Amino acid sequence: MRALQHKMDELDARLSRIGQHPFRAKFRLRGRDRAVVDLRGMETVRRHAEDLIGKRLAPAEPRNDGKQTPYRGHPVFVAQHATATCCRTCLQRWHGIPAGRPLDDAERAYVVEAICRWIAGQYPPASPPT
Repeated sequence: MRALQHKMDELDARLSRIGQHPFRAKFRLRGRDRAVVDLRGMETVRRHAEDLIGKRLAPAEPRNDGKQTPYRGHPVFVAQHATATCCRTCLQRWHGIPAGRPLDDAERAYVVEAICRWIAGQYPPASPPT
């Protein structure tokens, strides 16, 4: 349990560093992309992320790598750019996950968790009950 918490703390620290980069910092969840989360909920968005990562990022040589992730159209796409999980080059540079081979199950789960943590961070913290 402690090891898992340590990994999540490392992920949060990495996402914070990535968020300081000028290009990454400009991404926010807005409009229709935010409405998808509001209407469908995070569990559905997480399933979408798992599917999109499996098809667009997990292969050893993704089709159109470096250009396969739109800038909008789904909250996962926006989150991928904000978290540097948009292509295999960014995944290698920012997360240390090598390109040129398929992502394993743990790496897929890591990418999905990074995306979902960023999306959840786009919402203000819940107010404590009064």
